[in-house]
Amino acid sequence: MKHVNGSVVFPERLLEEIQQYVQGECVYIPQREGRRMAWGERSGQRAQLARRNQAMREQFRRGASIEQLAVCYHLSHDRIKKIVYSTKP
Repeated sequence: MKHVNGSVVFPERLLEEIQQYVQGECVYIPQREGRRMAWGERSGQRAQLARRNQAMREQFRRGASIEQLAVCYHLSHDRIKKIVYSTKP
């Protein structure tokens, strides 16, 4: 998150109104409801993990054991079980 000078962003009247409540402090202004991105959407990490998990499920359906998948993907036995038995895509 970057800092932006309020005098550059806000109109003078709004800046004066804000200064009645806070001066010289950092204030976080959240995004509007519904505009927030879920974890990993911007970086593509969410989609990458979904593809990995789908590949694991496919390998499991074709006969790969949980132990083999754990070694291949460097994940714990329990984590592999959660992925291959989950109903989420």
